[in-house]
Amino acid sequence: MAVDENEAQVLDQWTHRLAQALQILDLEVDQELLLDLARKSAGSVIHAAAPVTTFLVGYAAGLAGNGSARSTAESTAAVTQAADVAFRLCADGHDGGPAAEGWADTGQ
Repeated sequence: MAVDENEAQVLDQWTHRLAQALQILDLEVDQELLLDLARKSAGSVIHAAAPVTTFLVGYAAGLAGNGSARSTAESTAAVTQAADVAFRLCADGHDGGPAAEGWADTGQ
């Protein structure tokens, strides 16, 4: 799924800020892959499948990278905490909110 230059810049900034707010160090996000996956799942299933699909893929990758699965309660808590951070950032739009100034407010 192609995005124009302005959208790509906003997406890069958003991805960086969200990763900082979630305290994920040295994360490299393949945005084109995720956008393509979202487009494909939305077109193949229903529009709402796009975020669910990308989430599940990311979650599975996180479990695989960790080497061991967490308990259901721990996994649910981790997902809830990360989603809360993302919701707070969404409420402020792409230009403000937590981590707008980098690591200063993240406890890192």
